[in-house]
Amino acid sequence: MVSGLRAVLDSLRWPDTPEAASAARTWLENRRGARVTVVLRGQPDRWDRVRADLLVAEGDIAESADLAGADLAGGLIGAGLAYADANEADSLCRPGLRLVEAAARARGLGLWGAARPAAGDGPALREKVGHFVVAEGRIRHVGERGARTYLDFAARGTDGLTVTVSKRTWRMMRARGLSAASLEGRRVRVRGLLEVRRGPTLEVALDGLETLEETDRPEVDPEGERGLRR
Repeated sequence: MVSGLRAVLDSLRWPDTPEAASAARTWLENRRGARVTVVLRGQPDRWDRVRADLLVAEGDIAESADLAGADLAGGLIGAGLAYADANEADSLCRPGLRLVEAAARARGLGLWGAARPAAGDGPALREKVGHFVVAEGRIRHVGERGARTYLDFAARGTDGLTVTVSKRTWRMMRARGLSAASLEGRRVRVRGLLEVRRGPTLEVALDGLETLEETDRPEVDPEGERGLRR
């Protein structure tokens, strides 16, 4: 930027595979030269970067005129080229981006065009180790411990995902009405960086777990989606 400010798009997880990252980069390159309004979100990180929404100026004459008045994060997510994710924060600054993502997922755009491993499919998940994943499944068991809570998606002794929730995050989830009793047997969507310990494992933030009955909604129309991006 002319000001020297280094910004990263807020509420967005950049894809971590070469092909997907290249597609997202090309999408942004095609909008190079557009004038943007920068809306800062919080304090700079350890690399002196600030999270921000970048809104393409209304009436800007650019090859990317299709995005005039919209924001770049919403555009990437709406095209299926990035995930809506809170990253290091507890929750999304703009929860509406999850609906934009849902529309892209319903259409099978970009990242959502490839099959995703189920939370109970350990062998398929192991192929995604080290990558950010979005997985769906039914929670088979919830184990509350002193420091962490464990959500198991496979029967004991079988290979499947275990989601860990820190004590602090679990406390916030409980404040939202979630509990071991309400989650056991429930279908959810989880997202995070996949590791392997005894089995496939990921740790979720507050907004990293979605109960499907509450978050799966009909695809939004283009005008409604455009409003949610802003």
